[in-house]
Amino acid sequence: MNTTPARPGRASFPLWGGLALILTTDAELVAIAGRLTRAETDAMDLAASRFRDDSELARVNAAAGAPVTVSPLFAEVVTAALRAASATDGDVDPTLGAGLEAAGYDRDIELLRHEGVRFTVHERVPAPGWQSVGWNPATRTLRTEPGTRLDFGAVAKALAADRAAEAAARELGCGVLVSLGGDIASAGPAPAGGWQIKIADDHRAEDEAPGPVVGLRSGGLATSSTTTRRWQTTDGPAHHILDPRTGAPADSPWRTVSVTAATCVDANTASTAALVRGASATSWLKLQGLPARLVRQDGQVITLGGWPPDPVADDPS
Repeated sequence: MNTTPARPGRASFPLWGGLALILTTDAELVAIAGRLTRAETDAMDLAASRFRDDSELARVNAAAGAPVTVSPLFAEVVTAALRAASATDGDVDPTLGAGLEAAGYDRDIELLRHEGVRFTVHERVPAPGWQSVGWNPATRTLRTEPGTRLDFGAVAKALAADRAAEAAARELGCGVLVSLGGDIASAGPAPAGGWQIKIADDHRAEDEAPGPVVGLRSGGLATSSTTTRRWQTTDGPAHHILDPRTGAPADSPWRTVSVTAATCVDANTASTAALVRGASATSWLKLQGLPARLVRQDGQVITLGGWPPDPVADDPS
């Protein structure tokens, strides 16, 4: 009997202005896991991208005011997005599309980064509100109010990570971790000590960059930040985490929030809501019972819910 443990595998490819990273507990299977992940992200992009004229989301937004029957994958995204909105009292709201466009986030983030100051914000567009979305999951029929533009940025990437990790682990029978630009999902048996994940403000940071390392044994981990998806306007810098109630970039005391949960969607929902919620995020996260790490704008770190303290800073809370 061969008792030699399998070597871990690693694969990656550029994705959505960042990087898709795939890890497997068996190096011989990582190429297949990479192909399965790419298939999931391609499908999600065609379903939910706000930057593609041929996406299903573009078709749904063009039909605002009329009922539309959507695909099973799009239905899964809608259900996840409305669940996230309900769980966060509207802090994470899928009806923010028009607000994001008004704020300047009207194209891929890589294009915004390279264009410099190019946008004047004439008005803020608050979200119509997730309660205005008519959704029948039994018939997969969706209806939004006229003028509503949906955006699933807060959940679609996390859902793609969850789906990719589950699909690869189910197909290959090994442990799999999928990271899509800071949204991390795991499935199958984790390696001894768990998946070792470095936490940083920017998911594009090099492996050698400073930052604490945590072990993830199951579920998902998401990091939301106001420091990466940023662009310049004539009114100053802007970022992609909007307060749905005002349509303005959230004025948060936190620059980065990391959360672990049962799924990547749940983790991303909580980390995004914490940035929007601001000063009350710590008490809210404690009520949710979710391990979290929050970094203030001045770099002070707070850890909650059993998240291990940083090596250089204990939890001041």
